Amino acid sequence: MLTFAVRRLVLAVPTLLFISFVIFMLLQLAPGDPMAQVPLTVPPEVKEKMRQALGVGEPPLVQYWKWLVQVFWIEPKVFIDYLTNSSTLLGWLPDTQLYQNELRVISWQTRSPVMDIVIQRIPQTLWVVGMAYVVGILIALPIGIYSAYRQYSVFDQSGTFITMIGFSIPPFFTGPLLIVIFSVQLGWFPSIYDTTHVVNDWASLKFQLSQMILPVMVLALQTTAQISRYMRASMLDNLNQDYVRTARAKGLSEAVVVTVHVLRNSMIPVITVIALNVPSIFGGAIITENVFKVNGIGQLLITALFANDLPMVMTLTFIFAVLIVLFNLIADILYGLLDPRIRYD
Repeated sequence: MLTFAVRRLVLAVPTLLFISFVIFMLLQLAPGDPMAQVPLTVPPEVKEKMRQALGVGEPPLVQYWKWLVQVFWIEPKVFIDYLTNSSTLLGWLPDTQLYQNELRVISWQTRSPVMDIVIQRIPQTLWVVGMAYVVGILIALPIGIYSAYRQYSVFDQSGTFITMIGFSIPPFFTGPLLIVIFSVQLGWFPSIYDTTHVVNDWASLKFQLSQMILPVMVLALQTTAQISRYMRASMLDNLNQDYVRTARAKGLSEAVVVTVHVLRNSMIPVITVIALNVPSIFGGAIITENVFKVNGIGQLLITALFANDLPMVMTLTFIFAVLIVLFNLIADILYGLLDPRIRYD
């Protein structure tokens, strides 16, 4: 298994390089000038110096090479310096001072390093998206298991109807609908997510949880709908297998048959859906974060697209590509852990 993981990580490097090259070249075709918002009173020679400082105006291959150096060489040095200087975990180590004021990936919109902005936004996205995904999985798995075990029952038919509705309704409709019902009409939850809120006591924690409920409900609804259907279908395939009849004939209790034998084999295809949905749930958060004004990664990407901030768009899309490749690897590794018959070495 270790050999397989290392081999896949090595193969992921050229894959990510190819993806980054394609994304970069596609963005080069998009219209956009970092000097478009500079006042007309600024002299042309000053604009040209500013353009050169941002790395614009050079051949595309040169710009791409500089981006690779900045992302894979300069940004890791900045991160290592942060770990040894400011982080709580490794702050006791001697300061490495690897970063020597080299040019980093600069946002055209804010004129600040892109990765600094991304790191500031990640906690807000993880609060909402991470919680929604965990809640969706915890709800979906029991629903799918029980629906398959009680096939065609009232619970199964009701669950099928509700999950189909949840899977069919897009977040840009569900979000405003929940805002109108629970914020405007009932006044139970805030409609706008306050990203400046700090949790330092019980009252602030209650407010944080209350403002997370609506965006988490929107994202968890689609997650629950999709995963529960996959879980139900996988359970039905295994409940009719010969090994299940053999286990029951041996006198094993129904709980042991379902939870130990059937559930473990049924989780193999579901793991793929769960792992590969992690990057896609970030994509779904793009809409949800804009509806509830969550200053996360999704809202940052939309803002960068409207502002023609190509360095920011390039970096965020590459991060999504890394997540897809990484969670593909995680899914393959979990296959071997769930099914002893699967061996990669």
